[in-house]
Amino acid sequence: MINIAIADDHPLLLEGLRNILSKEEDLTVVGCYPSAEALQAALKYEKIDILLLDINLSDTNSLELIRPLRASYPSMHIIIISVHNEYAVINSAFEEGAEGYIQKNSSIDEILTGIQYILHGKRFMCSQTKSIVDKKNQSELKSVPKLTRREKEILIEAAMGLTTIQIAEKLFISHHTVESHRKNLIEKFKASNLSSAIKMAYEYGLILEVKS
Repeated sequence: MINIAIADDHPLLLEGLRNILSKEEDLTVVGCYPSAEALQAALKYEKIDILLLDINLSDTNSLELIRPLRASYPSMHIIIISVHNEYAVINSAFEEGAEGYIQKNSSIDEILTGIQYILHGKRFMCSQTKSIVDKKNQSELKSVPKLTRREKEILIEAAMGLTTIQIAEKLFISHHTVESHRKNLIEKFKASNLSSAIKMAYEYGLILEVKS
């Protein structure tokens, strides 16, 4: 049997979710809590497998609650339920340790699917949330600059800490050529300097972490 708790400060949503989930044979709703305080008090004696956590409880920002809950109850899985569809909020929830993110207007089938995904060690996003994340990822991919072979070589050498003159000597080109490529790289990454361009190249996966 899977023990589920719901933390939300909207009584109608609490009651609705409890009634729906209680009809599932393999699920038991062990508690519904209107605040972080009530939830934390219950966790001291209730064994909870899945926590459906409203992102905005009346007494706390739930994003700040996720990490300490995961630390104190590592076997408990947390699914955020929310009306927020901003990428920054979704990303923050996962960074803090949530394993699922479901919009409050999602169907019960998506909620049940999310529970099963997470119990099997998979991260879950409802269709609305996944669409938002996919659009963000596609936008970032489009912004990844295209580098020539020589630009990538110079970027790697610069990341290793080589100066313009050292790069020129190593690649058997003039230092003016190196400087020209450095300027092009800064422009392509729309960066303020080459160090920022190198950092972005790591983030985009264009170059691997290197050590000097």
